[in-house]
Amino acid sequence: MSGFRRGTRLGIDVGKARVGVSRCDPDGMLAVPVETVPRSDTAIARILEIVAEWQPIEIVVGLPVNLRGDETLSTADAREFAGELRRQCAVDVRLVDERLSTVTAHAALRSSGRSQKKSRSIVDQVAAVVLLQHAVDTEKSTGRPTGTLIPSPQEPPRDV
Repeated sequence: MSGFRRGTRLGIDVGKARVGVSRCDPDGMLAVPVETVPRSDTAIARILEIVAEWQPIEIVVGLPVNLRGDETLSTADAREFAGELRRQCAVDVRLVDERLSTVTAHAALRSSGRSQKKSRSIVDQVAAVVLLQHAVDTEKSTGRPTGTLIPSPQEPPRDV
């Protein structure tokens, strides 16, 4: 586990109607669902409450790009959400390519016997789990955090 930064992390899957939130243990062994936050004017405030409760070392926000890696309207929405979260939060926020995390979440829920309709309330949490587990596993295997760090409002941008 050389190069792995020990500490709890939160995973955020930003959707048009809901925001899925997951967390992992300090050793990054397992990402688990936390909550589905309704996408409203109070979504950031609720996530900040979750941050205060779990005190993560960083927040990983999924960046939805299409299969070719191109940005979409959802990509811009996730960037904007992550930027606002970073402006209001003292914790590092990292954007991570989340291609297929929602597809993987739907497939996992289907294979467990849940219909898409029954899964709607938790699919965002499961997508956040998939996203966070991938980010943690990538850091463990490479020794480097994955994705792009959003700079705090006081510092210039930097890619990692």
